[in-house]
Amino acid sequence: MSNWIEIGKVEEIPKQGARVVETAKGDIGIFRTLDDEVFALRDRCPHKNGPLSQGIVHGRRVTCPLHNWKIELESGEAVAPDKGCAASYPVKVENGVVYLSL
Repeated sequence: MSNWIEIGKVEEIPKQGARVVETAKGDIGIFRTLDDEVFALRDRCPHKNGPLSQGIVHGRRVTCPLHNWKIELESGEAVAPDKGCAASYPVKVENGVVYLSL
């Protein structure tokens, strides 16, 4: 059974931006796309642990601010030719409120 944590309202997360949530598992970036899709990834790039939440969101990807690695928001996988993965977490939006499952 999943434990859903209320994060806040969708509109509190900037479009094409992120918000960081501190958890016992480490910082998690909650990302919002231009189309209001919401995703959650561990806030560390698999390359050099750069803060993904400070990267640029484009489409369904985020680009790490340190070395421009592109990470798929849905899976956390690095886009080829890069290899690696940032942990992804389930999120849902109900009545405009974002929930995260750890």
